[in-house]
Amino acid sequence: MDAAEGLVETTFYDRALETADRAALEAYQLARLRELLDTLLAQNPFYGPRLRAAGLARGSDLASLADLARLPFTRKAELVTDQEEHPPYGTNLTFPLSAYTRLHQTSGTTGRPLRLLDTPESWDWWLRCWGHVYRGATVGPDDRIFAAFSFGPFIGFWTAFEAGQKLGALVIAGGGQTSEQRLQTLLDNEATVLICTPTYALRLAEVAREQGLDVSRSKIRATVHAGEPGASIPSTKRRIEELWGARCYDHAGATEVGAFGYECQAQPGGIHVNEGEFVVEILDPTTQQPADEGELVITNLGRVGTPVLRYRTGDRVRWQPGACPCGRTFRRLEGGILGRVDDMLTVRGVNVFPSAIENLVRRFPAVDEFAVEVYQERAMDEMELQLEVADAEPEALCEAVAREVSVALGFRPRVRAVPAGALPRFELKARRVRDRRAET
Repeated sequence: MDAAEGLVETTFYDRALETADRAALEAYQLARLRELLDTLLAQNPFYGPRLRAAGLARGSDLASLADLARLPFTRKAELVTDQEEHPPYGTNLTFPLSAYTRLHQTSGTTGRPLRLLDTPESWDWWLRCWGHVYRGATVGPDDRIFAAFSFGPFIGFWTAFEAGQKLGALVIAGGGQTSEQRLQTLLDNEATVLICTPTYALRLAEVAREQGLDVSRSKIRATVHAGEPGASIPSTKRRIEELWGARCYDHAGATEVGAFGYECQAQPGGIHVNEGEFVVEILDPTTQQPADEGELVITNLGRVGTPVLRYRTGDRVRWQPGACPCGRTFRRLEGGILGRVDDMLTVRGVNVFPSAIENLVRRFPAVDEFAVEVYQERAMDEMELQLEVADAEPEALCEAVAREVSVALGFRPRVRAVPAGALPRFELKARRVRDRRAET
């Protein structure tokens, strides 16, 4: 879809803040950061000692945002260890336990789940952050939002659900339903907005096709995605838009950080960082110095009850140069979240990120689902792509995919078709890559 095609007047959540000049925005961030630090120094058992050890006695000891570099990083492993040593919620609590009303946790796919508590004030902050996500995607009070997720302990779509209500939209829950039931509910209620992971948007379209339904003829006009990078991967975004006949919007966030990024109508233009609520750094993973591309480090400004300062997300990002046509002055991340800093695969001397593989595979509409395995054979690295193929000659398609990857990445993978339904489907974060080299 062309960047200007169908572009309407920009919808803002907070026009004054989103269009502020850089000097005014940084002054606003610094004032809020100082206020937060004053509170943490006085009341937060986790951060208070760390801040004092860094030489801070009060928030005003930070003369500018550049002084943020004086503060120590926060890593997820530290928060998990803190909860193990001070069960069940750790010491990163600014208020008495009785002040908290919400409990969520991370998925635990890379280790022990991290529990996060929110006060009513922090929860309102979450909803404001999602307000930016929705207005960036032109979602408003006249919309009907279908929430296609399970309502488990994952925080992302809980906040999306309640933020939609706060926006004045009709929000329809899809918890406790099969994909077939969700699809029928979505169609029966003439939903106009779908929120789910990008992988699950493709899965719902696959289920619709199996039932002889064309979801591109539904009332859905916008899809909003989170949980994985897919909606910023060009071929995946294009596939979702073609299948649903709708505009696809990406969003970035994390349970321990908040909803920090959103896409606007000026696509493709990267994801805006919500700089009214977050201070974002991009650092070289090795030197830890500012860089145009590297690891995303985030400080949230409004989640006072369970804050994170200079949180190393492990996400790989790069700054998008230039001004956005939408009129927002919030900086952008080009291509959204590009992947994890540590998920790069090296195969025959070639550095490969899973997002690059997905972008290549999703160029072929006949591929319903795929998986990647990396292994060693006769001391040589091998990569195998497993494809579920619909409405195409499997051997010819596998050859075409192998050729496409070979041209783009510089090595030829093994590609084979697998039976329909053989590969797992994912409602939340997809896990399609398995590196078996450590097993041999």
